Amino acid sequence: MKGNSTGWRATLGRVLLPVSLALVFVFYTGFLDGNPGVATSAWATQPLHLFANALPGLMCATLLLVLTRRAVLSFALAFVAQGLVLSISAIKMKNLGTPLLPADFRMVGQLKNGGLHLLGGYLPASPWPYLAIAAAIALVVALAKYEPPLFARRTHGLRLTSGVALIALVGTLFAGQPAWSRMYNNGTLSIQPWSASDNARDNGVVTTLVQFRLQNAGKKTKADPAEAGQFIAASDSSLRQHMANAATNQRQTPDIVVVQSESFFDPSVINGLQDENFAPNLHRLAQHASSGQLHVPTYGGGTIRTEFEVLTGLSLRYFPTMQFPYLEMHSGVMPGMVRALRSHGYETIAVHGNDPGFWNRTSAFKSLGFDRFVSQAAFPAEARKHGELMPDSAMTDQIMAQLKNDGPPRFVFAISMEAHGPYDKTYIDDTAERDAIRVPEGISDDDKLKLRNYIYHMRHADAELGRLADLLKQRERPTLLLFYGDHLPALTDTYAKVGFTSGKDMLAQTVPYILIDVHGDGPAPRNGDLAAWMLPGRLMGDAGVHDDAYFALTQVVAPQLAALTHAPDAPESKENSQLKYTDVSMGNVAMLRMKRKLDPLVAQFATPDAAMIARQQAQPEEDAAAGAGQ
Repeated sequence: MKGNSTGWRATLGRVLLPVSLALVFVFYTGFLDGNPGVATSAWATQPLHLFANALPGLMCATLLLVLTRRAVLSFALAFVAQGLVLSISAIKMKNLGTPLLPADFRMVGQLKNGGLHLLGGYLPASPWPYLAIAAAIALVVALAKYEPPLFARRTHGLRLTSGVALIALVGTLFAGQPAWSRMYNNGTLSIQPWSASDNARDNGVVTTLVQFRLQNAGKKTKADPAEAGQFIAASDSSLRQHMANAATNQRQTPDIVVVQSESFFDPSVINGLQDENFAPNLHRLAQHASSGQLHVPTYGGGTIRTEFEVLTGLSLRYFPTMQFPYLEMHSGVMPGMVRALRSHGYETIAVHGNDPGFWNRTSAFKSLGFDRFVSQAAFPAEARKHGELMPDSAMTDQIMAQLKNDGPPRFVFAISMEAHGPYDKTYIDDTAERDAIRVPEGISDDDKLKLRNYIYHMRHADAELGRLADLLKQRERPTLLLFYGDHLPALTDTYAKVGFTSGKDMLAQTVPYILIDVHGDGPAPRNGDLAAWMLPGRLMGDAGVHDDAYFALTQVVAPQLAALTHAPDAPESKENSQLKYTDVSMGNVAMLRMKRKLDPLVAQFATPDAAMIARQQAQPEEDAAAGAGQ
C-alpha cells in the first residue's frame, strides 16, 4: 500500500504541476495584456475571455512539454514568447494607436533590409526591460540543464499522438481555419472588425490577433464586372465631359516631381497652436497653387499605404486584407501612374535616402514600372545626416541631380526620411531652437519634448519645400511639383489630450497637399480636399496626360468618396444609399483594375493620339517589370 501511495502522489504531482503552471499562465497573460476585458480582475465575470486570450500560448507550452518533458522549462519559454508579443503590441499601441495585427508579422522579413535599425528606435531606452529579458534567458538555460523530466521518454506512443494532435491544433489556428471561429467569433467573443483597438480592449491582444487572422484567412473579395460596367455606363456623360475638358490642356510636356514628405502636417491644427505659423513656405506657395487637405489610409506609420495609393490610384479601402501592399503584391506588373507616364515618354525615377529593400521597395518599384531607383547608397557620402536619417536637404539635392535640361521628360518620385519618428530620441542640431518652439499646455513634459522634436524636423521639411520650388522655378523646363504628407506623426498622447481644431478623431485627421505649376503653364489652380488615391489623376490631368479613363473616373467621383479614406482603425463615415452605391461600384472597378481586367470596360473612352505619345514600350507590358534597376 505504501508503494501504491507513493506512486499515486507522484502521479498527482506530475499532473498538478502543469495544471498549476497553466493557471498561472492564464492570469499572467491577462496581467501583461492590460486590457480591461482580459484583466486578472475580470476572471469571475469573463473567464472565457481570459482563457481564449491565453489559449494559443497554452497550446504552445503544452507542445513544448511533450517535446522536452520539462514542465517549468516549457512554460518559461511560453512566458517569454507571450511577454515579447504583448510588449511589442504595447509599443505599437502607444505609438500608432492600434494593437499588433497578423499583417505586422510580415515585418519580420524586413528586419534585414534596414528595418531593424529603423524600427529599433522605438524600443525602450531604459536598460531594465533588456535586463529582464537577459534574466529570463538565463533562467531558461538553467532549466534546460537542471530540471528533471516530468515523465519517461517512452510512453507507448502517447507522446507521439499528443504531439501530432497539438501540432495540428496550433497549425490550424495559425492558418486561420474556419472551425476556430466557433470559439473566437461566437456571441461571447464577438469581433469588432471596424476597430482593432476596441476589439483588443474587450477581448485581449492575442484574441484579436486570432480573430483578425480568422477574418482574413482565405478571404478573397471578387469583383463584379457586370456591376462595374453598369456603373461606368451610368458615369458615361460626366466621364466623357471630364476627358474632353482635360484634352484641351495641350501644354508643353512638363517634368514631374512628387515629394512624399515623411509625417508632414501643419501642427497649427492642434488645439492651442492655432496662431502659430510652422509651415510658412507651404502657405506662401499655396497662394498660387492647387492645394487642400488629403485623406490618407494610415496613421503614425505604414508609409507605403499612402505611397501605394498615390502611385497606383487604387484605394486600399477596396482591399481590406492588404495591410502592407508592397509586402503582399504578387503581380509582376502593377498598373498605375508610373506606367502611364512611361507610355507617354517619361523616364521614371524613384529617390529615397534609405535601404532600398525596406518595405520591399526594390521589388515593388519594378512592378510599378520605375526605370531607376536611387537609394541610400547613391547619395553622396558626405551628405550630412540628422542623427541616423537622411535629411531633406540631401533629398532636394538628389532630386535636382536627376533632372536634366535635355532628353525625355522625367518623373521623379522622392520619399523623405528626416521627420521620421521616434520623436523622443531624434538628433537635434540646435537644441535652443528646439526648446523655443511653443507647444500647448496640458500635455506631459515627455509629450512636449516629442512635439518640439517633431516640429523642429517638420520645419526643415517645409524649408526644403520652399527651396525645391525656387530651384525648379529657375529651370527652363516646365515642371509640376506635388508635395504631400504621408500620414500624421505618431504623437498619440498629445492628440488624445488636446485634440484638433477640426474636431476629428486622430485616425481620420487629414494632412496637406500642394500641387505647384512652377511656371504657371497649365490649368489654373484648383483647391479642394482629395484622397491619396485621387492625386495621380489630378497630377496627370495638369500634366496633359489625359487618355487613361480609370484616372479620369477617379476625378469624376472624387468629391463624393474622398472623406471615406482614413486609417484602418478610424470610425467609419456614414454613407447614404447613393454614396454606398458609388463606393461599392468603385470597389469593383478598383479590383478589376488591380487584376488588369478593366480595359475592355473602358475601351470606349480611350482617345489614343499618336502625336502625343513620345515613346512606345518596345517589349510587352509583362516584360516591363524589369525596370527600376539599381
